[in-house]
Amino acid sequence: MNPPAPPFTHETAIKKVRLAEDGWNSRAPERVCLAYSPDSKWRNRSEFISGREAIIAFLTRKWAKELEYRLIKELWAFTDNRIAVRFAYEWHDDSGNWFRSYGNENWEFDDQGLMTSRYASINDVPIQASERKYHWALGRRPDDHPSLSDLGL
Repeated sequence: MNPPAPPFTHETAIKKVRLAEDGWNSRAPERVCLAYSPDSKWRNRSEFISGREAIIAFLTRKWAKELEYRLIKELWAFTDNRIAVRFAYEWHDDSGNWFRSYGNENWEFDDQGLMTSRYASINDVPIQASERKYHWALGRRPDDHPSLSDLGL
């Protein structure tokens, strides 16, 4: 089955967001980059990225720094070929300091459903280990785990 492609409906936009979350929670850069067009353009915080090889390099660096990364994404809005999401992820650095990173992303897709543009704004908030809300085993978030809205995030 092919992943959802434009024009999006509410149901296919939700599915697209969950597939993106699942991919990022795999922490497998070579797998994740396949959701993006070969010439995909990103702005991630203050970094500008272009193309799958740059995406792989970026994600490899990211997940080498952001240990025990767990992410939840939530649909915010959509149109025919664009989706806006909000997200939060938890991780710790190599010194054991925990963070929750909050952000918003704007996505644009080609006719095949590959993401051609990704604009991400992200803020990191230090948290105590006792404040963590994401405790599932590394990998895909369980279907019965609360959403961002359910967690009050």
